[in-house]
Order: sequence, then C-alpha cells, then structure tokens
Amino acid sequence: MSLTDRDQGAAGAPATPPPGGRRRGPTVADVVRTLTAGPLPVRVTAYDGSAIGPADAGITLSIRSERGLSYLLTAPGDLGMARAYVSGDLALEGVHPGDPYEALRVLKDELRLRTPALAEGLALVRGLGWERLMPPPAPPQEAVPRWKRIVGGLRHSRFRDSSAISHHYDVSNAFYEKVLGPSMTYTCAVFRSPDDTLEQAQASKYDLVAGKLALRAGMRLLDVGCGWGGMVRHAAREYGVKALGVTLSRAQAQWAQAAIEREGLTGLAEVRHLDYRDAPREQFDAVSSIGLTEHIGVRNYPAYFGFLRDRLRPEGRLLNHCITRADNRAPHRSGAFIDRYVFPDGELAGPGRVISELHDVGLEVHHEENLRQHYALTLAAWCRNLVEHWDFCVSEVGAGTARVWGLYMAGSRLAFERNGIQLHQVLATRNGPDAASGYPLRPDWLP
Repeated sequence: MSLTDRDQGAAGAPATPPPGGRRRGPTVADVVRTLTAGPLPVRVTAYDGSAIGPADAGITLSIRSERGLSYLLTAPGDLGMARAYVSGDLALEGVHPGDPYEALRVLKDELRLRTPALAEGLALVRGLGWERLMPPPAPPQEAVPRWKRIVGGLRHSRFRDSSAISHHYDVSNAFYEKVLGPSMTYTCAVFRSPDDTLEQAQASKYDLVAGKLALRAGMRLLDVGCGWGGMVRHAAREYGVKALGVTLSRAQAQWAQAAIEREGLTGLAEVRHLDYRDAPREQFDAVSSIGLTEHIGVRNYPAYFGFLRDRLRPEGRLLNHCITRADNRAPHRSGAFIDRYVFPDGELAGPGRVISELHDVGLEVHHEENLRQHYALTLAAWCRNLVEHWDFCVSEVGAGTARVWGLYMAGSRLAFERNGIQLHQVLATRNGPDAASGYPLRPDWLP
C-alpha cells in the first residue's frame, strides 16, 4: 500500500487533497500518519490543506509552513518541535502560548510515535523531496550545540559560565518582573497550602531557609547565585542579617542593588556582580546556595562545595537548594531543548550525589527534604503570570522568546509533577574542633 492511499483507520479524517483533486506526493497528514501509531489525541492541520486526527479534539497542532515540517523531520523529538514552535511555524491551538501545559500533558500521555520500515521511510522521503531533510537555520533564541561552545572555553570555565548565565538571565528585568511577580524570585517557593499566593509562598521559602540557617541579627550571610537579591533582602529586612549576594548576571546585580537602596537596606544588604569563585575569601556565619548548583557542572561539585565550606566559620551552616534528578543513575546533562533554549551547559545529579559530595568535602549533613510538588505549584503560578501579561512580555522580549518561556515552564511543571525531576534542600554544617557542629538535638526551625 502506498503512502498516499493507505487506509486512515482510527487516526482521523482523511487528508485533504490539493485543488483539482490530484495529489502530488504525500501530504503532511500522510507524514503524521506514517510516524504515529494508533488514534491521534490531537488534531493536526497543515499548510497544504491536509488534516488528520479527530475534528473535535481540544488541542490542534497547526504546521504552518514547509520550514516547520523540515524542523520536525530533521530534529525528531523535542528539539525539532521546539524549533518549529518558537519560530511560529508550528502553532498550538486550544491552549495559551504562555501556558501550553494541557497540550504537553496530552502529547506525553497519549501520543504514540513509531519508526517506519526502511522502504516506507524511503518512499516518504522521495515523495516529499530530499530538500525536506536539509535542516533550516535554527531560530535566533537557540544556543549553539555543545560541541561548538568550545570556542567560548571549556565547559564551566569562567567565561563560558558567564555566557550561559547571560543567555538565560540577561533577557529583560521588566519581563522577569511580570513573570516572577513582586518578589523577583526565580526559585522554588514553599506552599503551606495550594491556595497560598506566589508572594506568600516565596516569603515562606525565604523564612524556611532563614530558619534552617538559624539567622539572627548581627550574623553575616553569603548568598551565592543570588539572582535579584531576594534572599539577601529578606535576610536583611526580616532578620537584621548583614547579607552579601553574588551573581554572574550583570542585569540581576544592577536590579538587586537598586532594590536594596529603594528598600532602605544599604549597609545591611549588598549584591555584587561576581563569579561565586571570586566571592570574598573570609568566613561567614551562614551560606545559602539557592538555585546555583544546577549551573556549575557535576564534576565541579567537589571544588564548589569545598569553596562553600571554606566560606563558613566553624559551626556555621550551609543550605543548598537545587533541582536534582529523581535518582542517581540518570544522565547529568539536560535534553536538547533545555540545553539549547533554556540552560546551556546545565547539569543535574541525583540527591544522593549531592549529599555524598557534601560529606566528602568534610561537611556534615543534618537535614534534607524534597520540595518537588512545591516547584510544580511555583511553575504553574509563573505560567499564570505570563498568560496575564502576555502582550507586555511579547513587546519586551519578542514572541519567540515568550513562547520559549511558556513551553519550558509548562514542560518543567509536568516533569516535577511526574517525578522526572525533584527539588532538594540539604542543610549541613562545618564542624569545629572535636566535631562540634552547633546543631541542636532537634531541628530548631520546626514548631
């Protein structure tokens, strides 16, 4: 049976032929039919007039151009779909681009792909034309592949880390204000109830970190990878702590310093544009690392945690808060979409690896907890903000970048919900002479 006359079966309505009734090779609907198995959970429409899948489906994938089809065929999987979607050559109808969660859920749960037989695949390619297998230029939002980044230095060298951080964080402070809300906090919040507002949950997170670190007036805190200074400002304002934050993002540092001055915290709080490796070589009462471990590279854990240990006075506490894999066997490197569009060079390890590395540099772990469900709620709130402020965000960063954010945050929410990734807080101490940790018999931040 040929690709142009095989039975549609349960996959949906037959493809629509071009004007005149004569078909000139396979349609896009034929391509979809060839590469999928079983009923389609969504409707697929195409620039050539063909369509496949149930007409009453709640979600429609619209392939709008030949370039979009080429993206899908030349990079099968999440990268090709991302390229087509970000460029506008693939549209999702039935969901908002600021929160395509439901479309991603349906595709993950119900779409079944198949690899066609060799003869079937060759016939498809011949019918489409070999030019369809020539990869179009990637959208401008895409970072170069890992092997090309070597021109910027070795992975996790200072210059390359700075470039990776700039790719993600130096987008637009105004954009982040709309997506993250007034706290300007780009890390997992802590919800005492699903009904908490995002601002309440972010304040709860900072209070939890402060409690675990036993912060009190007069103490000195170092916050590495401080973002827009949320923890630094909270510690200074609510606990009277003298707090220093460092970030590789110049835009973040400038925004944070302005916020510190605006809130009257000058003298207590400070944010510097620095690599964490250039933080002052002195000892602090406490160190917080909230969302930086994901960026430093797993092979650099010993040096990283050793550096943080050396910044602690004896009996000082470290709180490490980071995304992890669900187990210690999973690959460290991220998938193609996350690596090219979101966090270039980002790496995740399992929670056991994080705890082992902390112990191996001489720190003692006292407490650990998984906040996976909290991050799913946080991402849902960020997506709601993006939807609410969509027009402004598009005007600020462009439609392609805004689509990247909607896709990435909705996909990450799904991954946290399904336990594909987790968020762990680990509390450790640098022990003094005779193994004195200063840690109480029971956690002192719990009621």
